Amino acid sequence: MTPAEQSLRSAKICQLAPVVPVLVVDDLTRAEGLARALVKGGLPALEVTLRTACALDAIRAMSQVEGGVVGAGTLLTPADVKAAKEAGAKFGVSPGATPRLLEACAEYELPLLPGAATATEVMTLLELGYTVQKFFPAEASGGAPALKSIGAPIPQVRFCPTGGIGLKNAHDYLGLPNVMCVGGSWVAPPAMVAAGDWDGITKLAVEAAALS
Repeated sequence: MTPAEQSLRSAKICQLAPVVPVLVVDDLTRAEGLARALVKGGLPALEVTLRTACALDAIRAMSQVEGGVVGAGTLLTPADVKAAKEAGAKFGVSPGATPRLLEACAEYELPLLPGAATATEVMTLLELGYTVQKFFPAEASGGAPALKSIGAPIPQVRFCPTGGIGLKNAHDYLGLPNVMCVGGSWVAPPAMVAAGDWDGITKLAVEAAALS
């Protein structure tokens, strides 16, 4: 799968909703319920970060939820890409981009949102064919003003910014012409997940899905 083809698929996923929940799942028994609550609230694209021992199993469980499109975040190595694909991930997200990681996504046909934080990184990925990228870490890299500035000379690239984004500042990003959606963890607070408060999480999802 070429970078251009990956970006086409990534674009379709980013267009599903204005917010992609960024999830750290450390209790496998909560995975399916969490996915159902978010999908019910209008957030079908789910990024499960590979930061916990049960992350891959969580992807497998969440992938069974009707209407959900589950991806793997924090992809760092080719081995991560292979494992994510085998677990059923439909897309991948990385904090940055390395040649070996990009080659693995092409080999295993996993659409990737590669991370970039500077104009040079954005241009390098664009040269390869990635027209949809992740802007990370968003707030630490200058926030919406920085992304707006990047968009002026490089309008061909659209982004899913993540990192420090919540309900209060999501509008700042979503109002930019080069932003397709944002990634954030605020829709799945750890305390609510631990308590199995699926109704509460669904309400947060509904609120996020209404952003524009």
